[in-house]
Order: sequence, then structure tokens, then C-alpha cells
Amino acid sequence: MTPPYNVPLIFRFLSDVAANNNRPWFQDHRDRYDEARQLFETIAADLIVRLGQMDESLAHLTVKDCTYRFYRDTRFSPDKSPYKRHFGVYVNARGKKSEHGGYYLHLEPGSCLVASGCYWLPTKILNVLRHTIIEQEESFTQMVEAPAFRELYPSITFDPLKTLPAGLPRDFAHPEYLKCRNYCVTHHLSDSFFSRKNWMDEVLRQFSVAQPFVDFVNDVVDDYIL
Repeated sequence: MTPPYNVPLIFRFLSDVAANNNRPWFQDHRDRYDEARQLFETIAADLIVRLGQMDESLAHLTVKDCTYRFYRDTRFSPDKSPYKRHFGVYVNARGKKSEHGGYYLHLEPGSCLVASGCYWLPTKILNVLRHTIIEQEESFTQMVEAPAFRELYPSITFDPLKTLPAGLPRDFAHPEYLKCRNYCVTHHLSDSFFSRKNWMDEVLRQFSVAQPFVDFVNDVVDDYIL
């Protein structure tokens, strides 16, 4: 049975933070932050358990392993707002800072999403991954063009390169699969999505559809980070 997650309460808090992103307001409403954070950590804990059932390499992770500070690092940002406007949980078998790929759930009013894969890989690993896709063109194409995958994830990246990187064959039939700065699929979710009783089941389904893609990428990445 799906637990009764109170996501609307989280959204109300995050909306108010976005409108009042300053320390005095936050201190006056610290109890609301504590409540929203606790609710989100319950969601994160359940997500980790269920992803661990899908992929046993994730089963050892804790909420602390997969979540982030709510306080922003403003040292190098023109935006000096002290607090984030979202909660996120990134379930990655090798840690949330690893180049190994994982599964991410982002809660932010008007900008919720799930994402799976690797974000901003080093150039050396990107080059190897691109050549692996060329070598395994048929299996990779079948995977990312499968109807269930394409329905959720019409693109395997965001912010792609405009031109094919040097050294890659110009006649490759699927150049869009080689122009990736990252190999990360995303699917945006409406705020009303979280009013469904079974929304967690659907998030897990979306992650399960992405799992073969994540495994493909990690097979390459792990050779260079172990």
C-alpha cells in the first residue's frame, strides 16, 4: 500500500521560501522547514528501499547518502539567496558525487522531474562512451528507441552539442546520440502528478524504464572510476 505522502505541504513550504528567501523569514518559519524536510526524507527513504529492490547495488544507501543541504553555496553565484527552492534525492550506488550514474527525483513547485543517468562526464569518459555507442549501435538504438522509453524520454540528453565532436564518423546514422554533453534522461512531472495516490509507483516505473540506459552508461563509466 502506498503511504500517504503529503507533497502539497512540501510544495507550500518551497513556494513560500521562493517568495521569502532570506534568513530572518527562514528562522521565523524553521518549524515548517523541519516538517517539510522530515516529510521529504520519508519519501527519499521509501524511494531508496524500492530502488534497492530494482537494483540491489543501491540497497545499502541511506537518506544521508542521497540528499543535499538546503543551504546554498553562494560564494561564486550572483544569486545570493541563502536557501534552495527544491528538495532532491539522488540515488547513486557509488555516492551522490560520483561519476557513476544514478536516479534523481526533484521536487520544486512548477519544475518537478525525474532524471536518470550521468551528468557532465569528463571528456575522456565521454569519448569512450561515444565510441561504445558506435560499436554497439544496434543494441543502443533499440534500447533508446523502444516505444516505452521514447514515450518518457524523447531525448537522451539536454543541452546537446551543436556539432559532432572531432574524430567521430560523419556518416554515423544517429549523430544525435554522439552530441551529448551528458547522458542523462529526464521526464518532467506536473505538481498535480503528486496528488495521485500511486505517484511513487509511477516514479519507480519511470526509473525502471530508464534502468537499461543507466546500466549501459555505467558499464563504460565504471571502467574509469574504479
